[in-house]
Amino acid sequence: MKICNVRRAAAVLAASACASLSAYAATPSDPPAEGSWELVVAPFTHHWHKDAEHRQVVLLGLERIASDGSTVGGALFRNSFGQLSAYAYYGHEWNDLLGSDSLYFKLSGGIIYGYRGRFKDKVPFNVGGFSPAIIPAIGWRLTPRDAIQAAVLGKAGVTFSYNRRF
Repeated sequence: MKICNVRRAAAVLAASACASLSAYAATPSDPPAEGSWELVVAPFTHHWHKDAEHRQVVLLGLERIASDGSTVGGALFRNSFGQLSAYAYYGHEWNDLLGSDSLYFKLSGGIIYGYRGRFKDKVPFNVGGFSPAIIPAIGWRLTPRDAIQAAVLGKAGVTFSYNRRF
């Protein structure tokens, strides 16, 4: 992993957080009671083990969060080997962890598509490019609509995202 990639990712997350905080005054304080949508932008992934074939992973996702905390969503991303990939999932978000209004935990499970060809064995149980996934994440709400989140990608690494509710 190059230091410039870490700095670039930190700068993107910091700029996103600053922009959301400046827009906070003009934004209604809480997402709608019936549920909300959340845009997920993940500009950086840290791999646990270095591999010369690893490329930068960038993800863009959209999920629906119901008032009971259940989530359903999808994401498009370039996987660690440069292949266009997708993740479709269902999950749940638990808010107010450890007595903090800002701390939350999210767990999703679904199907990943995209690890094909010579990279098919990089994810377990891959059949024709499709494989199951369970992804835990922990996040911090900067405002009722903005959050930063870290999601653990099994033995592969961790991805960092900025999430915006609307």
